[in-house]
Amino acid sequence: MEIECLTVSQINAYINRKLKFDNNLKNVYVKGEISNFKTYPSGHSYFTLKDEKSQIPAVMFKGRKYGLKFQPENGMKVIIKGKIEVYERDGKYQLYASTMTEDGIGNLHIAFEQLKKKLEKEGLFADAHKKPIPKYPQRIGVVTAQTGAAIRDIITTIRRRYPYCEVLVFSTLVQGDMAAGQIVRQIKHAQEYDLDTLIVGRGGGSIEDLWPFNEEIVAREIYACEIPVISAVGHEIDYTISDFVADKRAATPTAAAEIAVPEIKEVQYKVTQLSQRINKSINDKLTLNRAKVENISQKQIFKNPESIYQIKEMHLDSLINKLNFTSSNIISENRNKLLKLESRSVLRNPEEVTKAKKETFLRNVEKLKILNPLLTLKRGYSIAKIDDKVVSSVKDVKSGDELDIEFDDGTINTRVI
Repeated sequence: MEIECLTVSQINAYINRKLKFDNNLKNVYVKGEISNFKTYPSGHSYFTLKDEKSQIPAVMFKGRKYGLKFQPENGMKVIIKGKIEVYERDGKYQLYASTMTEDGIGNLHIAFEQLKKKLEKEGLFADAHKKPIPKYPQRIGVVTAQTGAAIRDIITTIRRRYPYCEVLVFSTLVQGDMAAGQIVRQIKHAQEYDLDTLIVGRGGGSIEDLWPFNEEIVAREIYACEIPVISAVGHEIDYTISDFVADKRAATPTAAAEIAVPEIKEVQYKVTQLSQRINKSINDKLTLNRAKVENISQKQIFKNPESIYQIKEMHLDSLINKLNFTSSNIISENRNKLLKLESRSVLRNPEEVTKAKKETFLRNVEKLKILNPLLTLKRGYSIAKIDDKVVSSVKDVKSGDELDIEFDDGTINTRVI
């Protein structure tokens, strides 16, 4: 008897059809804990959803993830809406997720915490990057909706507190899917103007209404803005990512205006105080200098200014007298020296000096003749030499030495035996 056999593919296809037509599995909500979460280059994410007793493989395709406001992570408890089908190739049934929310916490809250953690780690919230808000601005820009309570509160507050400041409004959507992109464009546009401060914000609302100010593109644009930015989103209890990345956070739009400009009465009071201090300082200086002038004017030199040059004239006379006295002494001394020289006999009879010098010269010549060794030779003496050195002792000669014997009329060579 022939047995009808089914292939593995047929079995898996049959089971898959059964699951697909089961209304209970077409649109299910499953809650559990994410584990083994991994996203592939295709953009599809594969993970396991588990509880204390069991687990089920799950997949969320790239197209379904566009609606997510947060990044799924291992250990996160979520509620998934989807369907159960068989992946025929592997013969496994799995959960195909269409939406995902965190169990007990909304998607927006998850996204807020994740983006906050990411940007804080990058340093976008650091105080070192925050610019000071100018104390006395001349022109302030406001990025918000052109209509609404927020812009009215800001303009009213600025005009009341500091009417000298000009306000430029850069109108934008502040809620909805298109709002974040418009906010970014208007922040860029505002930097084309010579602004001292830029206020970015809106009035109160739900977390969904405020969400554009939690978008990453808005946060990064505020961080990159060259103008000091005050974030004013919602009410005092509301916090957005824009608040953390801005140079200053205001609890409300009205508070932002109060931070942006000083109170004119306080400025006037400070100006008055400074004016009084300056006047007092000037008056004190004038009084002090007036007293100095009075003190100087009482000095003798100013009462009798002739005494200045009189003392100098006396000193000059003294120097002239000293110069004349010194000059006379020098002339007198030199005259006496000249007279002494003129009285010497050598000047009266110079021939006597020449005769004495000649006689002294002749005596010295005679002494030299007596000491001349050549004259000794003429008297019959001779000089013995070895290598042009005079031999003065027998000890200086040894057998075999050649001697030169010099006489008055010549020299002979001999050898010692």
